Amino acid sequence: MKDKQIEQLINAEKARQKKVVNLIASENFVSKDVLAALGSELVNKYAEGYPAARYYGGNEVIDKIENLCKERALKAFKLSKNKWAVNVQPLSGSPANLAVYLALVPVGGKIMGMNLTDGGHLTHGHKVSITGKVWQQVAYGVDEKTEVLDYKKIKEMADREKPKVIVAGFTAYPRQIDWKKFRAIADSCGAYLVVDMSHLAGLVAGGAYPSPFAYADVVTTTTHKTLRGPRAALIFSKKELAEKIDKAVFPGVQGGPHLNQVAAVAVALGEAVTPAFKTYAKQVVKNAKALAGELKKLGWRLVAGGTDSHLILVDTWMDGRGIGGKEASDRLEKAGIIVNKNTIPGEKRTPVDPSGIRLGTAAETTRGKKEADMIKLARRIDLILRK
Repeated sequence: MKDKQIEQLINAEKARQKKVVNLIASENFVSKDVLAALGSELVNKYAEGYPAARYYGGNEVIDKIENLCKERALKAFKLSKNKWAVNVQPLSGSPANLAVYLALVPVGGKIMGMNLTDGGHLTHGHKVSITGKVWQQVAYGVDEKTEVLDYKKIKEMADREKPKVIVAGFTAYPRQIDWKKFRAIADSCGAYLVVDMSHLAGLVAGGAYPSPFAYADVVTTTTHKTLRGPRAALIFSKKELAEKIDKAVFPGVQGGPHLNQVAAVAVALGEAVTPAFKTYAKQVVKNAKALAGELKKLGWRLVAGGTDSHLILVDTWMDGRGIGGKEASDRLEKAGIIVNKNTIPGEKRTPVDPSGIRLGTAAETTRGKKEADMIKLARRIDLILRK
């Protein structure tokens, strides 16, 4: 690289990634093939529009790449092309969710999503997000005592508020989600069921977590977490909603797609249907359960009592007997373990310095770690945080 300053910084980041233990639940390590697609000549091409309907010339190869990505997306999640469609152009998860609401919810209409403190995402209607400025959020949470979803209360809220969309799937909820119950709730109030499986996509593709597709009207996902692809997103929709979704993505919220991203997603989706990936996905969950189990034995309080996925929420504050999430995160980073501070249900502190930390096992499982490694890691975390 001629730009030595940038080259030096890239190499510094490579070195940082190699020397740390990565427990960020929303990060992973992509394959060399994914990196090759991202850094290819595809970055040079502008392809505004959709296959066979572009606003620029020279898209013969590009159309084939986008169509191949769509085919692989449907295959990865065992979907019939007669019933489902997929848009592979969203640049990331936030514009994907924005496009879905634009397609399905009138301006000022209601979106029912989990509140941020209990594990929801900004784009599920939070007031600081554009999704909460254009639409009205009806926020549900978890049960105060069990810290798991109370479907009866969610149904009561849905029947009372009559939202246009109910969002299921979260950014910091460790337990298994009952998609069937969410379908029944949506049906009871006439809402669309939108599942955001950004954290779970790789686990679903690998058969390590229940699939939402039998119950959802629309499924959104990022591709860079458990799916182990580049930073991008996908929107799956029932066939009858596909035209609305496509128009909402382009020209609704985006211009030309990043075709290097689309190609890299296609590579990751090709990897996700292999036997090796299925083994990987199951190991991610085994590792999370091992890490959670050991932390619990060591006296740490886990939100909802444990995990059914790749994600663990640890209450480091424990009503003043421990330390804040920021201090916990800082201490671990100094020791070479990267996590993120995170709010927990019933949060009494601030998002800047909340009561907990969020851990995830996807990245370290990619590096080959197994249950025994997670047990050792839990003991190391315990020693660092109890200093």
